[in-house]
Amino acid sequence: MLARNICFLLFISFPLLLLGQGDSREVPVTLETPYNTVLVHLHYLQPDTYQPAVAARTIYGVEDSTRAVRLAIQLKQILDGKGLMVTLNKLPLDPNYREDSTASRNIYTLFPRELPQVYLEKNDGRWYYSEETVQLIPELHKEVYPFGADLLLNWLPQFGQQEVLGMALWQYIGLLAIMLIAILVHLALSRLLIPLVRRFTRRRAQAQRVSSDLVWKIARTASVYIVLRLIKAFLPILQLPIEASSFAVMVIRILSVLLVVYILFRILEVFMFYADRFTQRTESKMDEQLLPLLRRGVQFVFLAGGVIQIFRVLQVDITTLIAGISIGGLALALAAQDTLKNLFGSLTIFLDKPFQIGDWINFSGVDGTVEEVGFRSTRVRTFANSLVYVPNGKLADLVVNNYGLRTYRRFNTKISITYDTPTALIDQFVEGLREIVATHPHTRKDYYEIHLNEMSSSSLDILFYIFFEVPSWSDELKARHEVLLGVIGLANFLGVRFAFPTQTMHIEEFPGTTANSSHYKTGPEEMSQRLEAFLAAYRERVK
Repeated sequence: MLARNICFLLFISFPLLLLGQGDSREVPVTLETPYNTVLVHLHYLQPDTYQPAVAARTIYGVEDSTRAVRLAIQLKQILDGKGLMVTLNKLPLDPNYREDSTASRNIYTLFPRELPQVYLEKNDGRWYYSEETVQLIPELHKEVYPFGADLLLNWLPQFGQQEVLGMALWQYIGLLAIMLIAILVHLALSRLLIPLVRRFTRRRAQAQRVSSDLVWKIARTASVYIVLRLIKAFLPILQLPIEASSFAVMVIRILSVLLVVYILFRILEVFMFYADRFTQRTESKMDEQLLPLLRRGVQFVFLAGGVIQIFRVLQVDITTLIAGISIGGLALALAAQDTLKNLFGSLTIFLDKPFQIGDWINFSGVDGTVEEVGFRSTRVRTFANSLVYVPNGKLADLVVNNYGLRTYRRFNTKISITYDTPTALIDQFVEGLREIVATHPHTRKDYYEIHLNEMSSSSLDILFYIFFEVPSWSDELKARHEVLLGVIGLANFLGVRFAFPTQTMHIEEFPGTTANSSHYKTGPEEMSQRLEAFLAAYRERVK
């Protein structure tokens, strides 16, 4: 990948090299404006108009003409090495130009962000490179060319000075050498970085570790980034034409920003990997709910920072851009009012905590488990395994039934038995049901209701009203299964028959037979005795 990038850089550089030919027209040396001073300096150091003595007139306070020429050449090499191309039509034409209207000095800085040490100052009615700039030129030149500006040129024979398509042969040789060295360094460095990255991403407290694929991605990307920085450091010694040098530096800086953002994304994956393992060991689900939002928020910050850096590389005025965004802020807010509503809905959900990830909730006909709470919407997995996305602004206004916050899960049913079941057997059966609930490990022991409750048309109904103390619906279903099997087994063991809807036809009388109707004893004295006997037994029972 690195080789392809370098070849692409070389290919698209050739047209720019052809555009860098000097203009042979004479330029008047007036130095009355910053425009004229910079034009004189750069124009008379071009190959077709090379007059370094004239260019040296822009250097202030240097009496030695030889030193002035050397400083003028070094200053241009600094600008070329850093890829800083001067746009002439942006230079001020005002002889009395001031960067700061409140200052008393007439100063103009060519590149305030990239090279603030280099600036022009008006002295004796003319504009020169300032005295401070002149003093710093040797130091700046050494920073850009730590091995000297003529490092490759001094090692090559005379034929290396021949030009092809606007560049000398030694520059092509230098580009090829840098490309080959960069490929070799990348292959070696990417493998050397793997143990370091693995050690950086390892935590002794964690049994699980990040995948080898993620470690390799970080190591390989970091290697490419380091190689690009090395190319940028050695590129100035080739002394490429300013158009090619500026383009190459800009491409390297943009690629560096993209690589840094990519590395930060991968490091964020490592952090989220261990954060997820940590949240799984905690009882609270709030941290699991915050992790997706934290990931997206940090990713947005990384992307925004990368975009701003790329704008700066492209020399886009960020202040003007932000001002334009501010002016359109009202229209943007009106257009995005639903998005803002959802964002505030997200904050409301996080503050009130009506539910957490993994909770079983029900609202407006939606019944399912919360999977993720995002900036805009909440994702609910229904029991039909479909996904429902609900805008947080709407969800914050709904009545949400959170089954996940239940301490106990209710189970309410009826056990229907036949009418011919003796009362003693009913008592024994109900007592057995209570013992089943008291014995089961996941039932609530301090509150349950098991009683003969109704006399239906075809059955006697026993109310079976209990609670399970389980964390999930699956555990609840398992506990129900165990309890119901116990109920069926108890009924079979005691001989209790479960009722089902039936109809019985009674034939009152056949010819020649007696009636089948019950013969009731209706004597007053006998009925009173039987009633008193039953009530005495009942009082003893319910006492």
